[in-house]
Amino acid sequence: MRPNTLFWGIVLILVGGLLVLSNLGILGVDMWNVLWPALVILLGVWMLLGVFMRRSPAMEHASVPLEGARRARLRLNHGAGRLQVQAGAGPGNLAEGEFGGGLELRKRLDGDTLEATLSVPSQVWFPFGWGPGRTLDWSVRLGRDVPMRLELDTGANEAHVDLSELLVEDLRLNSGASSTTLTLPANAGQTHAKISVGAASVRVNIPQGVAARIHTTSGVASITVDRERFPRSAGVYQSPDYETAANKVDLNIEAGVGSIDVR
Repeated sequence: MRPNTLFWGIVLILVGGLLVLSNLGILGVDMWNVLWPALVILLGVWMLLGVFMRRSPAMEHASVPLEGARRARLRLNHGAGRLQVQAGAGPGNLAEGEFGGGLELRKRLDGDTLEATLSVPSQVWFPFGWGPGRTLDWSVRLGRDVPMRLELDTGANEAHVDLSELLVEDLRLNSGASSTTLTLPANAGQTHAKISVGAASVRVNIPQGVAARIHTTSGVASITVDRERFPRSAGVYQSPDYETAANKVDLNIEAGVGSIDVR
């Protein structure tokens, strides 16, 4: 039995027992008046224990074979913890890596395109799946020679995503309260990318030799763009050689609060 499951099981038994004693009049306290404050305190204690008892959950190794596909649509759903994405999958694989907390995989072959979704298993989510110090650390390696659409859905995590050696033709990054470092493809031809973030910090690295056209929409977010590489004209940041460049990215940024830095 997992320690977190045991802890919350004991808590529920104790709470239930105290409610029974209160209803029978054995206890001189109305338990309903103290139940929710007590549960909030217990949850706070459980989370604080994580600071002093940090440990990683079980690490699962997994791979996603291409199954003869020539293209891919890949989605990564990752919440709390650390996420690292880079090139390096073995021959014949779309993805492989180590997944703290386990992996829930869905995939299907649509013609010559493999569609795959990698998610954190639902049973590890709040509150019963959070034990002291649990971190859902993922290290994911992708196939270098697979043209793909990549979608990253992240929550309150720290992400390092290096796509410089990958053939990502379409990228979607949807993030909440996260810290993300993103390096875009260096030799993928044209890449269409959209970054949608809430209260997040994102640093975007555009490799040297890659041209870019950058559209920005923000609430109260701070968006900084290297104007020496990407001069601004008519509300758009664009490389002087964008139209003729062999490798380029069309980047759209939508930000609520937080900060975005494009270099």
